Amino acid sequence: MEIDRAVRGSSDRRLRTKYDNAVYVVQRAFALYPFEEVAFSFNGGKDSTVLLHLLRAGYYLHKSSSDGEVEMNTIQNCPVRTIYFESPCAFPEINSFTYETVSTYGLPLETIRSDFKSGLEGLLKERPTKAIFIGTRIGDPNAVGQEQFSPSSPGWPPFMRVNPILDWSYRYTSIGSIYDTVPNALLCDSTTGKSFRPAYMLSDGRLERAGRTKKNISSVSSNGTNSTEVEQTISRSASIIVVGDEILFGTVEDKLGAGLCKKLHAIGWRVSHVAVVSNEIDSVAEEVERCKSTDDMVFLVGGLGPLHSDISLAGVAKAFGVRLAPDEEFEEYLSQLIGDNYTGDRNEIKCKNVVILAATNVDELETEWGCLLDTQESGLVMAKSFVSKHLCTSLLDVKIAPVVAKLCIDFSDVYIGCYRISRSGPLVVSFIGKDNQRVEAAAEKLTNSFEGQFSQVDSCK
Repeated sequence: MEIDRAVRGSSDRRLRTKYDNAVYVVQRAFALYPFEEVAFSFNGGKDSTVLLHLLRAGYYLHKSSSDGEVEMNTIQNCPVRTIYFESPCAFPEINSFTYETVSTYGLPLETIRSDFKSGLEGLLKERPTKAIFIGTRIGDPNAVGQEQFSPSSPGWPPFMRVNPILDWSYRYTSIGSIYDTVPNALLCDSTTGKSFRPAYMLSDGRLERAGRTKKNISSVSSNGTNSTEVEQTISRSASIIVVGDEILFGTVEDKLGAGLCKKLHAIGWRVSHVAVVSNEIDSVAEEVERCKSTDDMVFLVGGLGPLHSDISLAGVAKAFGVRLAPDEEFEEYLSQLIGDNYTGDRNEIKCKNVVILAATNVDELETEWGCLLDTQESGLVMAKSFVSKHLCTSLLDVKIAPVVAKLCIDFSDVYIGCYRISRSGPLVVSFIGKDNQRVEAAAEKLTNSFEGQFSQVDSCK
């Protein structure tokens, strides 16, 4: 009751809205399922601790509405079944906090000392469990596709996942296990270089997992090859989707798609597909669906903003079967940078391997591209660079066609393309690949076949 009164008396409108939605989900779950068949997954973390207090408030409101007027001291706690998956990898402080909290709020605790899936299977066999409250947020890796009420995933024990704080956010640094957690460098006190500020002072909530160590792959493989070199030799492909009726109408010319092609080529990526689609959610969704499973990354430009025609976000969401939710950490971060000029209506996103860029011209694209290259999470790894050679000739197409066709077979690892600057102008033959010797060899074989008929040009005009 005190929690409910405190939040409703707060001047933070967003907090009140989030609270109302969360406790409604809690009350709805208690109304849908028998109380003894509902459980609460508690791990001592920030999310589940917030959820605990929302459960207490929601339980009070549920009892008030179902049992009539309730005296203030009648309901002190929410005696919901509480399950705790105790892990030997957890920090001892986490275990201590968990047990102290359980004792303080009178929670009937069931401790499980096995992995999550096996533990749930055992739990459901011992006692009927229809629904489990979980502190999942939309930014969590496993939250994609979930709603406030989401059935468990295929292959898992059947129960309803209840996510009251799915749309909540925070600016606290994340703690993992004792094996993968280090102090978050972003909270280091710059004056001393040794002490760390409180977690709630993290300025950009998107970096809450910056204190997690990466699982490193050995820098040298079994055959003595450096892993960075191996990474660079892997072939990377990308698709580009440009959204805009104005391009299809011929009102404006697409320069962003061409700019992205050049930038991807410069870092060794192959562009397999460029498409221009109309400002329709289904058109975007269909194109994203087609490209996201065949290419390493998909870049989408256009249709990003508050206007009725800005449907890119909705189209990507539909392609992945997820719903849109605000990224409040990012909104707050932008508001700190931009101030009153920031509206918070839209921001660029990355969903799995699809990146939506907010650039509207080549200058903005230049800035955003630099940010993507500097961000590890973008997925834009540097691949081995392409090398190219371009030859031009005044020979007729039919004259060189048989020779070029055979070169394509003999040098299948080299892209060989032909085009004319004009119908009456010279023919340009391009050789592009990642092995300089192979590119040179293919070009030399063509020039030797027509001695004195080809000359090298520095670039394609």
